[in-house]
Amino acid sequence: MMLTGGSDVVYYKMLMSTLSSAALEWFISLPDEHITSFDQFATFFREQYLVNKAPTRLSYGVFDVKQYQGESMKDYLNRFAIQVIRLKLTNEAMIVHAFVKGMLPGPFSKSLLRVYPRTFTEIRR
Repeated sequence: MMLTGGSDVVYYKMLMSTLSSAALEWFISLPDEHITSFDQFATFFREQYLVNKAPTRLSYGVFDVKQYQGESMKDYLNRFAIQVIRLKLTNEAMIVHAFVKGMLPGPFSKSLLRVYPRTFTEIRR
């Protein structure tokens, strides 16, 4: 609709048809002539519903992934890899450090400390 043109009134009517529940009630409760442009309305709408936005995942959350007592290295490795993918991490040094920090002491952790891997791929081999 914005590509083909239209007035602010048309934008409001089209938007209103997509709202429901609390959002529709909020829209209807806006005072007459309180908003002077669709851009201003868009700003109000974002401010009103910004709290509903999912929080961004923080990259250092990967340091919260720890190997559980009795958990196999394979299961820990897979669980850790899933978190790396979710967080969209690319800093190999941080990924390796977080993985090693989360491991329980054992033969594999000792081997990684002797020959410290540069990448997560090296660990997975």
